[in-house]
Order: sequence, then structure tokens, then C-alpha cells
Amino acid sequence: MQNAGLAALGLNWRYLAFDVHPDNLDAAIAGAKAMNFIGLNLTVPHKLLAVEMVDALDESGKTWGAVNTIRFEAKDERGVWRPSQEVMTTPGEVRCQGFNTDADAITRALKEDLALEVAGAKILVLGAGGAGRTAALKLASEGAGELYLVNRTQSKAKALAGELRRRYPGVNVTAGYPKGAINLVLNATSVGLKKDDGLPFDETQWSLDQAEAVYDMIYRPAETVLLRAARACGCRVANGLGMLLYQGVKALELWTGRPAPVQIMRRALEENL
Repeated sequence: MQNAGLAALGLNWRYLAFDVHPDNLDAAIAGAKAMNFIGLNLTVPHKLLAVEMVDALDESGKTWGAVNTIRFEAKDERGVWRPSQEVMTTPGEVRCQGFNTDADAITRALKEDLALEVAGAKILVLGAGGAGRTAALKLASEGAGELYLVNRTQSKAKALAGELRRRYPGVNVTAGYPKGAINLVLNATSVGLKKDDGLPFDETQWSLDQAEAVYDMIYRPAETVLLRAARACGCRVANGLGMLLYQGVKALELWTGRPAPVQIMRRALEENL
């Protein structure tokens, strides 16, 4: 996706994947800075750890408490921080700023893929880890009417519910399953990645026929057990491809300062997945 975007923009850049142990994340970021990288994307479990490792946090990183995108920046002749590739710099003048492009991608994907407006909606969020927390916070900020939080470790769901009530007192938040019909189920767990995975919720506590739509953040496989079951119940369904696309689109725009070629990036994703 990113390499297709870079090629379309005519940039002599390359997007590469590296396996980095969490214990080595700080050193990896420093190494990328020293080697004049343009920027980085971070995935689980690095998104929360990086908040304390970047030199500066964009408002998105502060708001959602997680970093999935880093941009290396340098000061220009006026002392203004700009993307490092735009500025001739000397060692020691480069900083890394952390951004979160996941949150906006969630609501954009829900609107485009499921025609769902978050404001006033009743939503069940499965998972209270990094992805679930970001999703729940973003949904609350967009004016969701009711949020239900379910997590394998109940204490994490209760802790997140408390945070949401403090930050967004206008949203009705429950740590547990809904009792009636809802507009959306959002799966932010890893259940569904493996072939032998079951459903990411307790079927004795709640049933899919109570939901209008289901969004699974998982994009490989393209149809999880959850989405297959939801489709059979007549729900509108979508996988995580849209979210993956839009967080990547925003990251590319942060690095390049140019509009991303969205449809070219989407095609590259669809062909690969």
C-alpha cells in the first residue's frame, strides 16, 4: 500500500518492515533517526510504549494516548520544526514527533464501509487493549449514545469505562453486554486471526441478531468467523481493510506533505489481501 503510494507520487523512497522486540524499541527509533529515516509506523505492542519515547507528541497522540506514526523533523532557518527531508540539517537537530492516525481512520471506515453515523449510536466494543481503547475513546468523542465494553480481563473493561465517563460524561458507558438491540459491534480483539478461533464474545451473554452492523478490525483473513456469523444473521459487515487504508493514507500525508493517492493505495491493499 505505502510503496504503491510512494511510486504514484514519484518519490524515491521505500517502505520496509522490521521486527523489533519491545525492549529494543527506543534504540530502533534512535537508529532510524540517526540513519535519516523520513518516518516510521508502529504496530502492537509498540503504540503505547512509544508515547514515552518520542521527543514530541502531536495533539492526536496526546488525545488517544497511543502512537502509530512517527515523523522525523528538523528546524528550518526560522527555527520552525518541519519534516526533516525538507530541511538541510546537521546531527543533533532532528526530533521525532508521534502521531495517531488510527482514531480518525476508524470513524471514516465505519461511515464509508457501513454507512454508520457514530453520533447517538449504540455500540458494543470487544476488547479494551490498545486498539479497543483508541476505538472507544474516538467513538465517545464523536458522540456515541451508548458504549458497551467487553474484555477478556474484566478489570480492564471497567478501567476503560471509568476513563470514558471522566472524559466524556455525556456518553452512557457500561462495562458489560447490552440488553437490547444495538447499532454496531466493533471487534478490536485478535480473536479471528487463527483458523480455529471462535467468536470474540460469550454467546451465552449476547447474540449477534441484536446488532445491525458488525465491523471487525481484522483484515486477514478477509472474512473472520465473526463476520461470517454476522452476515448469516443479516447484519451489514465490513473488515478492517478500510481502517488499515485510512490510517496509512494519513501517515503518508504526514510524511510527504502531499495528498495521498487513495484509490491506488486501496487497489494495492485489495490485491494483496
